[in-house]
Order: sequence, then structure tokens, then C-alpha cells
Amino acid sequence: MARATWFFATTTVIGLVASISLYTQNRSLRDDLAVADHPAVGASHAPLIPDGHDPWLDRPRAEAIPQRPGDPPALPEPPKDSRLDRRARRTEELAAMFGRADGETAEQYRARMVPLIKTGLAVPRSRAEEMRKEAEAKAHVTPEQSKALDQAFDKVYGDVVDYANKAIADGTLSPYERNVAGWLEIAGGLGTMLGNTNQAIGKILDPDQVKTMSAAGFEWGEYLGAMAPWENLDAPPPRKPP
Repeated sequence: MARATWFFATTTVIGLVASISLYTQNRSLRDDLAVADHPAVGASHAPLIPDGHDPWLDRPRAEAIPQRPGDPPALPEPPKDSRLDRRARRTEELAAMFGRADGETAEQYRARMVPLIKTGLAVPRSRAEEMRKEAEAKAHVTPEQSKALDQAFDKVYGDVVDYANKAIADGTLSPYERNVAGWLEIAGGLGTMLGNTNQAIGKILDPDQVKTMSAAGFEWGEYLGAMAPWENLDAPPPRKPP
């Protein structure tokens, strides 16, 4: 059962990093498109004769304006943002999205974020419940055993939320800065904490049931990660002035 513990810890970090990665990749594509649409870049792809007529060649030779030597027209330079510039900008965007706005109370923050968390977890939770029912049916888990598992998980969920809230309060888990070391530290703590859950599962299910559910492709770590009440997390503290 140790594998489930490490699986939960790993998926916790991967989920967080993947979400930010997908967001930043999307922003990177937007930046690339913005550069491509810039006049200095887009001009090189514009047709030389947009409507099929050249006003210089179509005019009578006598009316043609003679060309005079001179400096070529200067085109605006395309924006030059380094990767570090884009990363810093995206960090600020994430802080604005997941951090506390100026003057925003904890209650106002939760009123804004809780619906987003519930919506984002609705599909994963539905799938996790469906997979659990299917795996329990294959392992012949009784209704009494399933209820006992739920009771054991309630205690775990409370411990997990308290642990995460402490990390939010002390800044280990912060929306205002990149802290990969902090994320790894939190994941390691969660993995250790869930060791007791593995023991509880082993006391409720017999080894054959545990093996059957695992062989069916069900992972308790994945289930717990989806079903934990993350919407109960506290609001982060206000951002400290620079």
C-alpha cells in the first residue's frame, strides 16, 4: 500500500505543476501569436499588390512621380521579451488570479474561488467515484466495508486540509511566488501523513480485496486526491508590500 501513498504525493505536485505549466504554455502561444501579428513581422507576409493593381505602374508614364534616393522607411521593432520577462509576467498573472486582491477579505476571496475549485473538481470526482464503485464490485466489497472506508477517510481529509492550511498561512504554499521546493515539501508531508490511511484500508479490506481493486486499475491515492475537500482551504494572507 506504500505505492498509493507515494502516488498521492506525486499526483498532488504533478497536478499543481501541470496546471501552471498548461497555463504558462497557453500564455506563451499567445505571446508568439502577438509577435507574428506585429506590424514589423506581419508586413513581410503582406501581399505586394493587395487588390491586383499597382498605382505606380497603372499611371501614365508622364504622371509617374520620379523616385528620389533617401533613407528607407523605418519599421517599428517587434517586441523583445525574454523568457525571464515572460515568466515574471506570468507569475504576476497567477498572483492576481489566485492571490488576494487589494482590500479583498478572506470571505470575499473564498466566495470567488470556491465555485472555481468545485467546478474544476466536478469531473475528476465523478470519475473517481465511478471507478471506486466498479472496483469495489469486482472485489466484492460489502456496504459495511465501504462505509467504514468513508469514515476512515473523513479523518484523513481533515488532517490533509489542516496541513495544507498551515502551509498557506506560513507561506510555504503561496500564489505570489514560485516555490517548487515548497511544493515538494508539502507533497512529502502528505505522503507521510497518508501512511496511516493505508493501514486503515488494510484493516477494513482483506489482502485479496486490495489486490483485486489494484489489479482493476483503481488507485486509492488518486481517489483521495480527487475527493479531498480542497474547497475548504483557507484564503492566502494578503500580499506583503514590496
